[in-house]
Amino acid sequence: MVRLIDVRPLGQGWAVRQDGTANPQVFRSGARAEDAARALGARLARAGCATEVRIFLRDGALAGRFSCPPGS
Repeated sequence: MVRLIDVRPLGQGWAVRQDGTANPQVFRSGARAEDAARALGARLARAGCATEVRIFLRDGALAGRFSCPPGS
């Protein structure tokens, strides 16, 4: 099963949400949110979980996806 991590706008900032967690991490900048999401994806992959990081724009469009295969 692939764990999903989304970076989406939240008010004036950006939220990083992952499957199975209730509370998002919140950042002022999208770049910092994306960096945190990629780092989280890498940690989960090293722990053996396939992970996909999805980045969304303010208009809701998908800007990019990054796969983190298990063990990477």
